[in-house]
Amino acid sequence: MKNRDMHEYRCAVEATVAVAGGKWKPLIIYYLLSGTKRFGELRNLIGGVTQRSLTLQLRELEAHGIISREVFAEVPPRVEYSLTELGLTLSPVLDAMKEWGDKYLSWQQTDEYRCTD
Repeated sequence: MKNRDMHEYRCAVEATVAVAGGKWKPLIIYYLLSGTKRFGELRNLIGGVTQRSLTLQLRELEAHGIISREVFAEVPPRVEYSLTELGLTLSPVLDAMKEWGDKYLSWQQTDEYRCTD
């Protein structure tokens, strides 16, 4: 999607969210950081995602140049997904999200910050 006009985004954060945000894309990218995965592997790792949703999210990530899709001429067909060089540049973003999530989960577990009735 290199042909997309950069001026369509009001800021860089909006562009990042458009490309790598949403319910499933960050998880897809996170799991692909550890290496190439097949469709079924991704679906099992993510859990709760429908086949249709995962397919659409993978297509969008591929269109943006974040992941590559390799189809093997086998029966049954085998398809593997991996991060591109551009996709690998999202590693620090996902690392920061994981770090923040770890802190948030710890914060949620402390009685000091819990709401009590």
